[in-house]
Amino acid sequence: MVQSSALRGALTLLSVTALILGTTSVASAQPGADGGASIADGARDASQHGGTAGHLPATQSNVDLISKLKLKNAVPEKIADVGVFKNYAYLAAWGAVSCTYNGVHVVDIKDPAKPKEVAFIQSKEGSYPGEGIQALRIDTPAFTGDVLVSNNEKCKDKAGFGGMNLYDVTNPSHPTPLAEGIGDSTANGQGKKTSNETHSVFAWDAGDKAYAVIVDNEEGTDVDVMDITNPKKPFLTAEYDLDVTFPQILQSAPSNLTEVFLHDLIVKQIGGKQVMLLSYWDAGYVSVDMTNVHNPIYLGDTDFTNPDPQLQESTGLIEKPEGNGHQGEFTLDNRYVIGADEDFAPNGSEGSTDDTATPFQISQGSDTPQLQGGESLTGDAVYAGRACSGDPLVLPAPTTASGKQIAVVTRGLCTFTEKVASVQAAGGYEGIVIVNREGSDGCGAFGMSVAGNIPTFSVDRKTGFGFFDREASYDNTACLAGTASLIPGLSLGDVGDLVSVRAFFDGWGYVHLFDNSTGKMAELDTYAIPEAQNPAYAEGFGDLSVHEVATSKQRADLAYFSYYSGGFRVAKIVDDKLVETGRFIDQGGNNFWGVQVFESNGIEYVAASDRDSGLYIFRYTGG
Repeated sequence: MVQSSALRGALTLLSVTALILGTTSVASAQPGADGGASIADGARDASQHGGTAGHLPATQSNVDLISKLKLKNAVPEKIADVGVFKNYAYLAAWGAVSCTYNGVHVVDIKDPAKPKEVAFIQSKEGSYPGEGIQALRIDTPAFTGDVLVSNNEKCKDKAGFGGMNLYDVTNPSHPTPLAEGIGDSTANGQGKKTSNETHSVFAWDAGDKAYAVIVDNEEGTDVDVMDITNPKKPFLTAEYDLDVTFPQILQSAPSNLTEVFLHDLIVKQIGGKQVMLLSYWDAGYVSVDMTNVHNPIYLGDTDFTNPDPQLQESTGLIEKPEGNGHQGEFTLDNRYVIGADEDFAPNGSEGSTDDTATPFQISQGSDTPQLQGGESLTGDAVYAGRACSGDPLVLPAPTTASGKQIAVVTRGLCTFTEKVASVQAAGGYEGIVIVNREGSDGCGAFGMSVAGNIPTFSVDRKTGFGFFDREASYDNTACLAGTASLIPGLSLGDVGDLVSVRAFFDGWGYVHLFDNSTGKMAELDTYAIPEAQNPAYAEGFGDLSVHEVATSKQRADLAYFSYYSGGFRVAKIVDDKLVETGRFIDQGGNNFWGVQVFESNGIEYVAASDRDSGLYIFRYTGG
């Protein structure tokens, strides 16, 4: 399976550690001024997200705000996923914004109107959780009790842990570690000291056995199954590269669906089987019978409809689907699969050269000038090497055919931002294209967290070779096994093809509804908030992408969505269509990451994690 740990980081708002080549630049965080005050019964906090700019206006329909709780030491973008079990909510304190106060907040929600933070589980230094916070009951011959699982990514490369963590939360106010940093700790069959970084985790009790499956950030075999029957002594029992095991999940067209990797997953008991639903970037949503974790059985999968159905319906524009299979759930009756298709870039881009008619995939950097829909940039490629501090400055060529030039830089050794600064210091370039390096986590397409004052883009390594008519010499197997940054055979200042980049509006991320059948699942409908499909909202209103879905535990037709700056949304399934029936955005805006359904005294509530503050609890009041 081709994968890029850098691109995977982009899926969680351009994670610093995944996207800056392992060189971490982390701002210090200060403790929050509010040590955990609860605002209950629908009250508002106008200072929640500052003034009136940068978000959608407040709105509320068929949703009661039961309470909200600002968590201790919460700073903007610090709070990640949320899980709920037995009257307690568990919220991840993310480490990509600040590498302090990372871990899991434990909140007592026995009275949903009065949540109270009762504990904090500190991550190991340099590590942090993000997706897939989950608690469950394990009852095996080796252990009986409630267990919390969390993932580990790194904000300090040398100090941080990978793998997963398990904590005994039988007494949630006093959680105790069972195992930390446990996962796949092999590289090419050889042992190593630390486990691979993991993006998400999900655990289940299978009777006499219990398992957890973790998303491996670092290998093509990214489905890692851990035996946690004795959670004090978990071990890796199986691992899979499912597009090799089940090649039918791949999609041959359109040409941009090439960066296939696992992002998230769940396991649900259906008809006596343990059915895993896996969400794959560029391959869709896949259901697998994992009753025997050593013999997975393919059940069904989805394709991304081409052209993008939601964009075409909303705007009439015809573009390829982006293929961002982020997270999915089965409905209560298992009739449907609902998939959240995350996308932080409402303007897509593609490139071309003067000697080929086939466009290539190209991505815009995060914090450099952006090409908006309908805009383009053109220049002759000039090879500038690594462009790190201390490397020779490569000035634009004295003259080229187009009169405009684009610096072509290779990834490696230093941060993307340092490379941009070097090119800016040279002066005279219209833009920068950074070509991927060699390595098991290199070669393919990737995203970048990068700052600068010149348009900056990224491409896969073969495309970079092609800028200088060397694509025939590119060997992908050798690239994955190699360690080089520079493009062989080129000299600094060499001039290549005329490179053009065009941008086009393709909307923010949205929701899919699939028929949960065997084989290829039919796509029945898509859903997006209106602003997410309007070019006028492409910037200046926050991230208007869906992030997660949680399906109702009481109704087979109801689903809840965390929609980042689009707020909390509720949709019903009516005649195989998704129809919005509820919404909530607070005064000053919201930034919701996680969403989780729970029941209290027979009433269904929904917990949502606001990235900038903490916990919200809602109740849907519509029909």
